[in-house]
Amino acid sequence: MKAYVFPGQGSQFSGMGKDLYDPHPRAQELFHQADDILGFPISQILFAGSEEELKQTKVTQPAIFIHSVIAALCEEDFKPAMVAGHSLGEFSALAAAGALSFHDGLLLVSERAQAMQAACEIEPSAMAAILQLEDEKVEEICARVSATTGIVIPANYNTPGQVVISGTVEAVKQACVLMKEAGAKRALMLPVGGAFHSPLMEGARQSLEQAIDKTRLSAPVCPIYQNVDGMPHTGPNEIKENLKKQLTSPVMWTATVRNMAKDGAKDFIELGPGKVLTGMVKKIVPELFI
Repeated sequence: MKAYVFPGQGSQFSGMGKDLYDPHPRAQELFHQADDILGFPISQILFAGSEEELKQTKVTQPAIFIHSVIAALCEEDFKPAMVAGHSLGEFSALAAAGALSFHDGLLLVSERAQAMQAACEIEPSAMAAILQLEDEKVEEICARVSATTGIVIPANYNTPGQVVISGTVEAVKQACVLMKEAGAKRALMLPVGGAFHSPLMEGARQSLEQAIDKTRLSAPVCPIYQNVDGMPHTGPNEIKENLKKQLTSPVMWTATVRNMAKDGAKDFIELGPGKVLTGMVKKIVPELFI
């Protein structure tokens, strides 16, 4: 069974999408449609923009969504048995699986990016990657620091031995010190603008919730394994409720991939810029790659 996975923020690179645009008239049409929807030539930024241009809040998330959904359109014999997306990639997965139109999905992603940027400006916040420490120990240290210093929680359960934490700057820094003392191989501050997938995104969640409520969402052609619980969902209402929780909840990626494999996925195909998720999948279910 084929499982398609869609990457999140951080996978962008200059020149992305040109290989899709040139040979596919339908892709050309959608790139131009994206320019019209957003009101600026995002396609040209994808094809020829600098890294700095691609890092702009209004560009990064829509750019990855556009590339990922068009990549699905251009995929030969795209018939997914199941889909999932990491963080932002969940919106790409929904559009690729027919639950969201390209137009509505792009508007939602643009709204999400702007809401997250606004939340980042309210309070200094940060994220850090913790390597080679048990999930339970990461959770324990985060809870201890949260009780004394400020908010910090596990935000992304990416692979066994790789958890990203998220919270206020001081709390994340203190947690990093304690993680290293507890045996973490590395505790690395990440170059991101805020504490994604934490309670500090509450303002963004509220803004996005209103946008989600107004958006038409259909049943996908296959189950989507969602970030908040790593479980398959097909009902439009439950999918919407899980989307609303996503910005302030951890991304349960390890559980997601394991559940997809348990439910019969044999072939994981990443659609979108980069191959970050492909590497993660190999670490989560190595038995599929022997």
